[in-house]
Amino acid sequence: LGNGGSTLHVLRCLEEQYGDQWTSFTVLVIHSGGYSQRLPNASALGKIFTALPFGDPIFQMLELKLAMYIDFPRHMKPGVLIACSDDIELYSTGVTETITFDKPGFTALAHPSDLAVGTTHGVFVLDPSSFSGKGGLEYVSCYRFLHKPDVETMQQSGAVCVRGDRPQLSSSGNRGDSGMASECVYTDSVFYIDHSTAKQLLMFYKQMGTLRCEIDAYGDFLQALGPGATPDYTKNTSNVSKEDSGLVEVRQQLYSLLQGTALNVIVLNNSQFYHIGTTQEYLFHFTAESKLRFELDLQPVAFSIFPDTAKTLDQLSIMQSILEPGCVIGPGSVIEYSRIGPEVSVGKGSIVSGCYINFNVDIPSNCFLSSVSVKINDRVEYVTMVFSVGDDLKKSVKLLSDIHSLQFFGASLPECLDLWSVEASDQLFSSEDTRLGLWTARIFPVCSTLSESVRMSLNMLNSVQHTSAFKLSGFQLLSVEEMLTHKDVEDMLKFRKQIHDEICLQRRKEKS
Repeated sequence: LGNGGSTLHVLRCLEEQYGDQWTSFTVLVIHSGGYSQRLPNASALGKIFTALPFGDPIFQMLELKLAMYIDFPRHMKPGVLIACSDDIELYSTGVTETITFDKPGFTALAHPSDLAVGTTHGVFVLDPSSFSGKGGLEYVSCYRFLHKPDVETMQQSGAVCVRGDRPQLSSSGNRGDSGMASECVYTDSVFYIDHSTAKQLLMFYKQMGTLRCEIDAYGDFLQALGPGATPDYTKNTSNVSKEDSGLVEVRQQLYSLLQGTALNVIVLNNSQFYHIGTTQEYLFHFTAESKLRFELDLQPVAFSIFPDTAKTLDQLSIMQSILEPGCVIGPGSVIEYSRIGPEVSVGKGSIVSGCYINFNVDIPSNCFLSSVSVKINDRVEYVTMVFSVGDDLKKSVKLLSDIHSLQFFGASLPECLDLWSVEASDQLFSSEDTRLGLWTARIFPVCSTLSESVRMSLNMLNSVQHTSAFKLSGFQLLSVEEMLTHKDVEDMLKFRKQIHDEICLQRRKEKS
């Protein structure tokens, strides 16, 4: 459905459940986070349930979102506030300034960002007559909205502002020199749709019947708004994850429906937008000396059993995990919801999620390791995906002859398949629509225990790193795509709860 389609679906559910009552509701819609191909440890349970390295017991993204938006409902007319689950917006406003969502049409929050950030986000072209760039908070009308524009487009359309001589937070988190004027654009995050506009969208959804394409709430709703909107974007499918027939037509219908609707922007000059939707951003914000880590007081060890004898440096993030004396965790690594035995060493900049490792092993640097419980023929089994944190799980090719361009931990996929005695054929990939990539490659062995599944996947990786054979024949193999189809969330939560209870027990013992 895409996050636009799912928004429309939510409106329909509200109407079905509450009838006319919903006209008086203020609704918060948070998209829990799609396939999460760039941060796959969030794929099975959803990005909104990502663990954060603070709180006791640990906070998830959901709690942080509710805390950030806690003041909004009081200053909000009936309508819907739409938010993503992999970003954090921190802002400060003057004592007398309030963020109010009460205008007809759409109202969006905007944050000053470097031009580079603008290329991967939505950018507002603000109406210069209503905008001064002064103060913490300004209500501005928006001329048009650009979705992931290149720098040239931003400059030509008048989206680039020069920030004056006041010290300002830049997106890298450094305070700019106060004497320097720097270029910035205002980028999107959360937006609000008033009730009557939401109702129009719902009517549109009901008339359409079944959706046959992904709709993006940002690109496909916001690009239709403001007096400067043109229908050109409806034909541009370069940012679409899955090109469906009918997308252009649906966009054109949405454009006709929303054209002329106001886009109001609340500019938060003293604000900071953080995105943690990729392995690189996740590792940086949780383990490096990042501004976000300082602002939220993120802890190196949060709600975990971490003995003094476990060797480590400060730059790391351990969340709801049990580490046994003797294990070694390299700097810049994140461990969540895992049990790590005494003979385990983890290299630098790695992510270990949902794993039980009770054997002697050296996990290399930049390794991504994440276990998923799956239910196959009514039996709970385990599969562990292993990649390099830099591997591109979104990349796919159409032909079998092109799979050499897919990289697994620095080796080409055919080289890896040779080492694992796996045949490269169409049956190797799980996707019907000939998308051949790491996401759809059936290469991960299904095992009857969690620790065995981690061991097998690390053996696969070891064979690639040392160019030594490790036969996968005899195992049932799944792709990441299939792991998510068969995922058993209940069993994954059970494992997390065992860790939680053990940590609580240990603490009670220490206190007594």
